[in-house]
Amino acid sequence: MMASEKETVCREMAESPFAIAQTVSPTGRVLTEELKALHNDTILVSDFKQMKLEKEAQKNWDLFYKRNTTNFFKDRHWTTREFEELKACREFESQKLVLLEAGCGVGNCIFPLLEEDLNVFIYACDFSPRAVEFVKQNSLYNSERCCAFQSDLTKDDLREHIPESSVDVITLIFVLSAIHPDKMKLALENISRVIKPGGVVLFRDYGIYDHAMLRFKSGNKLGDNFYVRQDGTRSFFFSKEFLAELFESAGFQSITNDYVLRETVNKKEGLFD
Repeated sequence: MMASEKETVCREMAESPFAIAQTVSPTGRVLTEELKALHNDTILVSDFKQMKLEKEAQKNWDLFYKRNTTNFFKDRHWTTREFEELKACREFESQKLVLLEAGCGVGNCIFPLLEEDLNVFIYACDFSPRAVEFVKQNSLYNSERCCAFQSDLTKDDLREHIPESSVDVITLIFVLSAIHPDKMKLALENISRVIKPGGVVLFRDYGIYDHAMLRFKSGNKLGDNFYVRQDGTRSFFFSKEFLAELFESAGFQSITNDYVLRETVNKKEGLFD
């Protein structure tokens, strides 16, 4: 495969700290019942409802942030620890890093970064106008160090807000999973227009057979590895193979593509997942 001028660091994780497929407890319990139910679920949400969910996607995320404000997600202080590439991106120590947080939510990733790294400028965009307003209302928001704006990554040209080929690092953290699989490539092509040649995309999202995926009941399936929650927001669960093919189809080269697994221990019951 010929390498493109862009590179991407693709990482997947099971966000839920619970059961991962085929994890065995000391009692010998294997998570086959959940998987069997998942694979036997062939009932898809109707085409009419799927079209309605796509049309109302922005409204559903806006309602999500109206209900939960800034209290749902925790600040991601682990970003620089998990993504060592953030520190390695600079060619020299005093270089000002330009970063795009695509799908910034209410700023759980950008504000810890702004506090930790005083020599970084961050563009931040989100599908939800309400989420962007929460970012701008944060006491840490400073227009000299951060620029937040509303954007649909699948159709709004990022170059309206960001100069072409000007960004060193783009973060896609639990964002792509909320986009319809048919439109994911459009989002990646969009971000590719603002990243510098040789720039890096740091990706983290739901891995296939995450516990969140196993919890979905029949009637919530939209397609292969694609589900709708009760509040109308949607989630896709990635395999490494799908992710690599997706990024490469958009002109990126995958340099890292791993699952990040977590183990939960119930000391009282002597069980682990």
